[in-house]
Amino acid sequence: MYERPHSISIDAFPLTEQRETWCEALAALSLGCDLPEALQLSGEIRIQHSPSGARLFRLSSTRQRITCAGAGRACATAPMLVVFHQYGRGAIGASTPRREFADGDVSVCDRSSAFTLDLRGDFELLVMEVPRERLLARLGRARIEFPSVLGSTVAAAAARPVMRALATHFETIAEADIVAAEIAVTELIAGALLGEARLADDSGSQVQAAHFRRVTAAIEVRLADPDLSMVEIARQEALSQRYLQKLFELQDTTFSDYLRQRRLDRAKIDLADPGHSSESIAEIGYRWGFRDQAHFSRAFSIAFGVSPRGFRSSAPQGPSVYPLRGRPLGKGPGPVVVPLRPASSEPSTRGSAPDHRADAEPVDRHHIKVGKDNVHWGYLSRSIPPVLRVRSGAQVTIETLTQHAFDDYERMIRGDPGAEEVFRWTAEGKNVDRRGAGPMNASIFGRGAGEGFGVHIFTGPVFVQDAEPGDVLEVQILDIAPRPSANPLFEGRAFASNAAAWWGYQYSDLLDAPAKHESVTIYEADGEWARPVYSYRWTPQTDPFGVTHETMDYPGVPVDHSRVREEHGIMPNVRVPLRPHFGCMAVAPRESDMIDSIPPGYFGGNFDNWRAAKGSTLYLPVAVPGALFSVGDGHLAQGDGEINGTALEASLTGTFRFIVHKRNAPGKPFLKGLNGPLLETPSEFVLHGFSYPNYLRELGRNAQSEVYKKSSLSRALRSAFRSTRRFLMDVWGLSEDQAISLISVAVDFGVTQVADGNWGVHAVVRKDMFEGEPAPAKS
Repeated sequence: MYERPHSISIDAFPLTEQRETWCEALAALSLGCDLPEALQLSGEIRIQHSPSGARLFRLSSTRQRITCAGAGRACATAPMLVVFHQYGRGAIGASTPRREFADGDVSVCDRSSAFTLDLRGDFELLVMEVPRERLLARLGRARIEFPSVLGSTVAAAAARPVMRALATHFETIAEADIVAAEIAVTELIAGALLGEARLADDSGSQVQAAHFRRVTAAIEVRLADPDLSMVEIARQEALSQRYLQKLFELQDTTFSDYLRQRRLDRAKIDLADPGHSSESIAEIGYRWGFRDQAHFSRAFSIAFGVSPRGFRSSAPQGPSVYPLRGRPLGKGPGPVVVPLRPASSEPSTRGSAPDHRADAEPVDRHHIKVGKDNVHWGYLSRSIPPVLRVRSGAQVTIETLTQHAFDDYERMIRGDPGAEEVFRWTAEGKNVDRRGAGPMNASIFGRGAGEGFGVHIFTGPVFVQDAEPGDVLEVQILDIAPRPSANPLFEGRAFASNAAAWWGYQYSDLLDAPAKHESVTIYEADGEWARPVYSYRWTPQTDPFGVTHETMDYPGVPVDHSRVREEHGIMPNVRVPLRPHFGCMAVAPRESDMIDSIPPGYFGGNFDNWRAAKGSTLYLPVAVPGALFSVGDGHLAQGDGEINGTALEASLTGTFRFIVHKRNAPGKPFLKGLNGPLLETPSEFVLHGFSYPNYLRELGRNAQSEVYKKSSLSRALRSAFRSTRRFLMDVWGLSEDQAISLISVAVDFGVTQVADGNWGVHAVVRKDMFEGEPAPAKS
């Protein structure tokens, strides 16, 4: 059997193991499930831990019943569950009548008792564990039946957007955010439950419960007041001290014990919160009403079984440095700023009318010309309005530009209206201002809008009708052609640039002085070959806005060739075989509104495989409605590894056919459960592994920085191996032992690239190894 990770994606497991894996993953959360027999399962569980020790977990999957057997003897410590139904309808309850829920509802469950959660279709839940005593202490003697679906109280209305924000930003939420949310949700849920509670029949119990709610709310407001006393609260609430003492006795506690425990709870949260790491233990204790540090330490140790110092030292400490490439730690993307453009509901021809083939069904044909309104530079986003809407089966010709065209303006930009428009940059402004996923005001490094956190010029996106999350988009690459120079001096010839840059693998291992330097080599395409024309070393360049770039740290900086020394006549006996392909082909990821274009992932992106050429087909899992396909980063050639940071970067025009494969629909068997880019050539299947297949989720809030620091070839190879193992088991019906044997004797693994932050390894599976059609294992 497999070792089950604490946080899992079912898509990573062979179909025959998915149901058992899902049940085991839920069991780790003390939950069970009943799965329909004929169901094709998909699902994911992600878990984050609160500094308080509680868990926050998100579940997304298909139709099923989730069960809780009850905590039994452990009920005294079993946490309460606050469930936000991000989407998906169903019913919850321990018996009849059951309570219905819908998208956006909040349920509250008691783990000490059995209950079931019936989910009638695809769903996503966010579940927050709340310490039992913290919530129930606020409820007093109110009679509340769990599980409960919150109604229309003001507190319930306030709790829903908080839970929705946690669900939406789950991958990027920081510990400090969890702390704040846990406190807010506990108070709001308590208020909502009290507002809807059914109290004991006698009026005396009702009055006592109402008074206790008032008293505890007053205490919460003044927890930090070291002089808070029962006398003060009694005077504030116009109650006698004797009556106030009785209210707490009814809850099996005293005023002082209740007050001390609430203060210790808040101090514990602050001790674990990285946002308070610069504060001393004494300062935190004093903030929550403990005037004497020794008394605070003793009380804390008795309550939690560990001293404040021991508890704080056990909390993980975050990193304090960030890499030059990628978003710095803690720097969120800010609001998405994307160019607005019309998004007609009808397919646009962009200057060319659909035609029909005489020997087949009519085909929609479209052409997207490159220009400032049809490109997005340095980022991918689910929020970019599509430049074209097409039906499944449509054929689209898409023009692209290389971000390295300004390495030689005369050969790759001059005279080309589309290129001149996109690259136009004067002291007054630039036509495409945002270049990267960083802030528009360049407040981090001052490089320019977008900060160069992402460099590729994408054309698109294309919205493919009927493509929905869970489907697969088939992208047939029908043709790729170089974009010829429009300068009369070089008319009809095509050029490309190779930059040996600071992000390349070679940068810290150079022989020539200076020890670290960058260089550019310009190539010309000649038939089936490319030949070097000249090269130069990068010298500091000042852009039209007056910013000096010591290195190639911002895309599209105009290179002043009077400031560089060109070396012509280089490598006279060398020619490079052309392998035209696109380094970047992507659908929009679902996890974030805007991401750096450099690291690839499950959505495709900058995976840089030269086998993605004319005649091959790329399959990508759809993550957002319409798929939103974009393409760029044209290459005339590239070797496996892309060792110096770039390939032979060129402006290319591609022709593609888009076909939507619906989830669970009959069709190509190797697409079932696809969870990453799969390339098919006439003779091979090419599977892609990355250091982090879904780095946006796996690396959390600082994913767009951490991926540059943590990537490794060993992780990428492990990812490629697992994808290949599953492919052979699912598609060809092999056992695990059989698949591993075949992988070792017949599958070629290669380093795709070590230049893109999320390093890549690919596995090449030859089709001619198999006789007949795939014979997948039974699910």
